[in-house]
Amino acid sequence: MSALHPRKLLTLVCEAALERRVLEVLREAGASGYTLGDVRGGGARGERGGDWEGSRSVEIKVLCDAGTAQRVVDEIMRRYGPDFALTLWVSDVAVVRPGKFP
Repeated sequence: MSALHPRKLLTLVCEAALERRVLEVLREAGASGYTLGDVRGGGARGERGGDWEGSRSVEIKVLCDAGTAQRVVDEIMRRYGPDFALTLWVSDVAVVRPGKFP
């Protein structure tokens, strides 16, 4: 059986207009990679159906250590939390190849 190593899964859903800016924060914080996809949904700021460019949302997932996750959360919330539609959560996960997710 392969050994499991603890990491954090940071998941961010935000306006597509923030995509490049969020990826910049990830790089600055030391994240080694991410997964990104277009998503649709609804919440406190209304529905985001993606039927026009201004209503597109993206989901960005990052596997990283706790320190990197905290840096990303702090910076995203400082820069964009007050003014943009975004949801951010961090989950405890385990990975098989820890060297890929510093």
